[in-house]
Amino acid sequence: MPAGDARDPEVPPGVVLLGFTLPDEALDRVMAGDAVHSTQTHAFAWGLVRALRDAGCPVRLLSAAPVSTYPRNPRIRYRAARFRHAGVDGQLLGFVNLLGLKHLTRFVAACRRGSRMLREEPADVLLVHGVHTPFLWAALVLGRLRGVRVVPVLTDPPGVPLPHEGRLVRLLRSVDVALVRAALRRCAGVVALTGPLAEDFAPGRPRLVLEGICAPPVAVRPRADVAAARQIGYAGGLSRAYGVDRLVEAFRGLPGPDLRLCVFGRGELAGWLHEQAALDPRVAPPRLLDRADLAGWLAGAAVLVNPRPVDQHFVPYSFPSKLIEYLSAGVPVVTTRLPGIPADYDPHLVYADDDSAAGLRDAIRRVLELPPSTAAALGAAGRTFVAETRNPAAQGRRLRAFLGALGSAAGRIDAGGHRAGGARQPAPPPSLLQ
Repeated sequence: MPAGDARDPEVPPGVVLLGFTLPDEALDRVMAGDAVHSTQTHAFAWGLVRALRDAGCPVRLLSAAPVSTYPRNPRIRYRAARFRHAGVDGQLLGFVNLLGLKHLTRFVAACRRGSRMLREEPADVLLVHGVHTPFLWAALVLGRLRGVRVVPVLTDPPGVPLPHEGRLVRLLRSVDVALVRAALRRCAGVVALTGPLAEDFAPGRPRLVLEGICAPPVAVRPRADVAAARQIGYAGGLSRAYGVDRLVEAFRGLPGPDLRLCVFGRGELAGWLHEQAALDPRVAPPRLLDRADLAGWLAGAAVLVNPRPVDQHFVPYSFPSKLIEYLSAGVPVVTTRLPGIPADYDPHLVYADDDSAAGLRDAIRRVLELPPSTAAALGAAGRTFVAETRNPAAQGRRLRAFLGALGSAAGRIDAGGHRAGGARQPAPPPSLLQ
């Protein structure tokens, strides 16, 4: 049904998700040898798919391989292909993985393949995962041609520079940010991890804040080696930007030969962490585990820590997805007080007074000094909270209501961001902005 037509609010909107949603085995193949592994992006994308399907929304995928630009990824050419995974049909986009050509070929591929997909089977919403410029503008072209509402899912601010980038790439990024902002002004609405992310980059657009989706639990294999020590755990990017160096410093100030710091992931600090493990037997070398093995380790920890510093410019725009993963493990969680954490998480988290090593150490110590029954109750309450309020069905209902409201008689907008008849689109009901 075209986006400009009134629709029955009881009928779930059909969705095409444009982004980087690949089958697990396909992701493993394309990421072999890449400098970055998009684990969290991959998990969030499939969480979106499951949430929408649990809410009754038909979903199809239009996806590109989430790879770094050559030479950080050695492969240059990626071919188009169809796939089916977990009951969902998808189209893999071909592109050339060279600076400049990557954006151009992805834009052309998304327009061509997307137009064909929407011609074969119309949809109501084109959901765009992330702030990838070629996909945003391709979606707007498709929205105009095929009469679908374009709704980006904002998971990160646009134009975040990377340490290895030179002056030319940073200049191109500034142009990219301007193009992203221009595209977001023309979208029907946005789904964002935090309120500031939507307010600063898509001001005036209807928005739904959706900080994450609790994945279905995996079978946890018992870990006898975890129970032998009191484990302080961290899983995620191994970088100073995420506060991993402060976590190591905090841990070193904790007494107790039975304590053990275990970190899981990869990143710039991997080599440094191996050096720390050689210096202190209580620090385990970093490892990269599959989801089932990692779940076993997290569930056996005494405390899990999110040490991300709070003074970085991107912090108001981010919600650390690891908090949902940590709480799902059913053990106490220590975190810095990040502004992107919704208030209803507060009873289930232990906040550090500040984001210094001393602040983290004091918060970890408070958890370790809890009576075992109190610590177990805190962990169990956190697991129940995310399982009941952030599960795919619950988040899917919110997504369906938001996307459906954008297509109602009061919410129809054109590609220029105006209501049918020329009036500016009003904000949606407050219940959709929570």
